[in-house]
Amino acid sequence: MRYFIELSYNGTAYHGWQNQPNAISVQEVLEKSLSVLFKEKTAIVGAGRTDAGVHASQMFAHFDSDASFEAEALKYKLNTFLPKDIAVHDIFRVKEDAHARFDAQSREYLYRISVRKDVFNYDKSYYVKPTLDVEKMNKAAQVLLQYKDFQCFSKSKTDVKTYNCTIQHAAWNLQNEELQFTISANRFLRNMVRAIVGTLVNIGLGKLEVEDMHTIIKSKDRGEAGYSVPGHALYLTKVVYPESIKYDK
Repeated sequence: MRYFIELSYNGTAYHGWQNQPNAISVQEVLEKSLSVLFKEKTAIVGAGRTDAGVHASQMFAHFDSDASFEAEALKYKLNTFLPKDIAVHDIFRVKEDAHARFDAQSREYLYRISVRKDVFNYDKSYYVKPTLDVEKMNKAAQVLLQYKDFQCFSKSKTDVKTYNCTIQHAAWNLQNEELQFTISANRFLRNMVRAIVGTLVNIGLGKLEVEDMHTIIKSKDRGEAGYSVPGHALYLTKVVYPESIKYDK
């Protein structure tokens, strides 16, 4: 039987979601905890692969098990086993062919930029000293919705078959003394959000113009886009699935 887990994690101590040969990952910690509880090796598949240091306020993963258990009891036991920076919020049965990665209809990310030095927030947001032109950054963000191929924002060494993504929303908002960028799409490429934010920051600093966004995207060249902002201020905030994946009793 297949189950989905909904969880969140602070990614500071991890080298991303995906299992790594010589580094600790969120996936590895969760798999080990499940394997101990089920007394057999239990593999999980996540909705995506967050980079090192990146956080998730909502992540989903699926696993298969023939063990008999009560979801609330398993959730409680898992949270007891897991470290303080990983929390399980829900466990529910889904159809046998439901897939945490391939069935996701959209994903949403949040990037947080502090507009003033904050000693209590430095590890949760990215501090940019100069004043940013938010109006220009929002105009450039809207350019993203006009394109599908985002090779220019992808890591060069990646095994994807296509660089096409459908971006549904991209905008900056000022929340108190923090600039927050939210972006949602059907899929994201490796390092894509951090490269987009770095490019938009360069536009906000006046190093690039809004129209340069068209040229950068059309170039399909990672070297033409902006720098990759730090991962510690990036959060996976939402993953959306069709209702049809849920198991019908």
